[in-house]
Amino acid sequence: MSILPKMQRFAHTLTGLRDDADNLVQRACERFLRTPETPDKVARLENWMYRVIHNAWVDENRSMPTKYPDPLETDGEIAGKRGGHSVSEPPNLTRVRLEMASLPVDQRAVLMLVCVDGLSYQEAAGVLSIPAGVLASRLSRARLALAEKLRQSNDGEAPQADGKTG
Repeated sequence: MSILPKMQRFAHTLTGLRDDADNLVQRACERFLRTPETPDKVARLENWMYRVIHNAWVDENRSMPTKYPDPLETDGEIAGKRGGHSVSEPPNLTRVRLEMASLPVDQRAVLMLVCVDGLSYQEAAGVLSIPAGVLASRLSRARLALAEKLRQSNDGEAPQADGKTG
């Protein structure tokens, strides 16, 4: 499986803008090609690329703190209004994506790495250059915040006949 879609998704989670995400991924690929191969780099390519993308984003964000929006812009990837949904994904997934986009970037990043891309706590902590305990705490807060946002968004909708919302 190609890691490029994962890298693009992670970069988009950080930047909020598709073009900026593509630029981050391109810089990470260029760095990969310029850096001499080491056994660790090759063995853990995916984690290495996540880390390069994250570090490049941190560096840019420090130099230009207002460049990246918070919360994540959807730039046409998902419906632009709450409650709407795109043709290509189920309404519940759209709602999760919208609510996740409204979380702070540090919470979005840990959710993406651990819950979506399946990295272990240790791997994700390494990518983000934080202790595993801090990652676990952020992940816990992110899950709770996302669950609360989803609960609140469900409160505003009438249940369907089968008892589910959608």
